Amino acid sequence: MCHARGKKSQTVVGDRVLWMPSQDEGTIEQVLERRNLLYRQDEIRTKSFAANLDLVLILIAAEPEFSESQLTRALIAAAAQDIAVLIVLNKSDLEPHFSRAWERLAPYRAMAYTVLATALRPASDPSDVPNGPADGWPDLLNALAQKTSLVLGPSGAGKSTLINRLVPGAQALTQEISSALNSGKHTTTSTTHYWTDAARTTALIDSPGFQEFGLQHIDPMRLASLMPDLCAWVGECKFYNCSHLHEPGCGVMTRVTKPGTVQADGAISASRYRIYQELFAELSQQRY
Repeated sequence: MCHARGKKSQTVVGDRVLWMPSQDEGTIEQVLERRNLLYRQDEIRTKSFAANLDLVLILIAAEPEFSESQLTRALIAAAAQDIAVLIVLNKSDLEPHFSRAWERLAPYRAMAYTVLATALRPASDPSDVPNGPADGWPDLLNALAQKTSLVLGPSGAGKSTLINRLVPGAQALTQEISSALNSGKHTTTSTTHYWTDAARTTALIDSPGFQEFGLQHIDPMRLASLMPDLCAWVGECKFYNCSHLHEPGCGVMTRVTKPGTVQADGAISASRYRIYQELFAELSQQRY
């Protein structure tokens, strides 16, 4: 166990640090420079998830229905830090919910996001085939190999099942850490780093479920550049400082598909554009 000097720690999960032994514990002397830091920020506080990430795995489920707004917010936060993203849709065996959810993700597949389907079950489930291709498990393992990945997602999506499948004994390990920290709330409120292999080449970082994902650290004029479907048409705007909301000659607005119509290649879905409008208004209100 290591503790930061002073009362306030500046470290987050994933940090590389210099530390010094101190009796039976240690002290953190320096936090080394980070490659990136994924965090969210609202008008009250900033919440850091993890640092030095190779991948953000956004785990959602066919049921309960996922929030496209929350998905977009997580994607924007990752893009702002130049972190690769993997979207995993769980419960592929749950029809007709899965088919509807998979269709909702069509715009994200068109934007070249990697989207995988899986049917995660506890390893003790007798109907489970741990390494079968039918549940998407091999593809998921390949995507995570030799990377440090943060798992994000709402409660009920299957994060605990994923962690326990990849890290046998993870629950026991978490309880050990909780005991060492003298905290009984560690399993629900803290972020935890696990190695998934003995060689320590692949790491998984588990984070608490979240209901809100603030983006107050993002300038509203930068939003379009962090949304691939909008960014593709920014260069066609008449004005360099176009907000893509009302300006004449806006290259983005001309590509928005009307609600209820079939989306053409390269078009921007109505739901995605509506989320952009809402986010722009939200971030502008806080700044001006």
